[in-house]
Amino acid sequence: MPYHNPLSAPDDLEGFRLEGDGAVSFPRGRLRLESLRPPEDGQDANVVLWCPADFGPDLTVEWDFWPIREPGLCILFFHARGRRGEDLFELAPRTGPYEQYHHGDLNAYHVSYFRRMWPSERQLHTCNLRKSYGFHLVAQGADPLPAVLDAQGPYPMRLTVHDGVITFEIADLLSFRWRDDEPLPGGRIGFRQMAPMIGEYANLRVTER
Repeated sequence: MPYHNPLSAPDDLEGFRLEGDGAVSFPRGRLRLESLRPPEDGQDANVVLWCPADFGPDLTVEWDFWPIREPGLCILFFHARGRRGEDLFELAPRTGPYEQYHHGDLNAYHVSYFRRMWPSERQLHTCNLRKSYGFHLVAQGADPLPAVLDAQGPYPMRLTVHDGVITFEIADLLSFRWRDDEPLPGGRIGFRQMAPMIGEYANLRVTER
């Protein structure tokens, strides 16, 4: 069955798991995610919010996104599962530092789609696709999202995985398409933010093939 979550009120987060010192709120009727720690805390200030559903290998993930405060960075984890096939929620708890997600006890893909933390990222906007275990950069494409100063939104995001081909689009504009000859078998999805980023999310939809 397709998964649909409006992400518009606290009850919509039943079963979600927040990792790191973060806060969720709904000031505009959509999910707002932010860290409670200052960016000076580095990786310890970052947060991840996991969806409770577990998905198969072929799917389309869609959501609406609004950037509210930068600098920072946003990532979607997908196909996250233990390295021995375990359910992600059965692994040891994580607390936000990125190394726990790319060199920990899980495998996953991670697409970073609002990379505005460092001056080099703000000069040339790209979306990066990585595969873990490890920190393997496997694909890169353009990011058409404006800076917060000019952002209005919502910006529709779409990730598609079919027979090992991963496609990522923002507002119907193709960022990248990449084929994995050894695709991951599916798993959980999660939203990650790098402090002091604040982002808002709504209308999460997942369709499995």
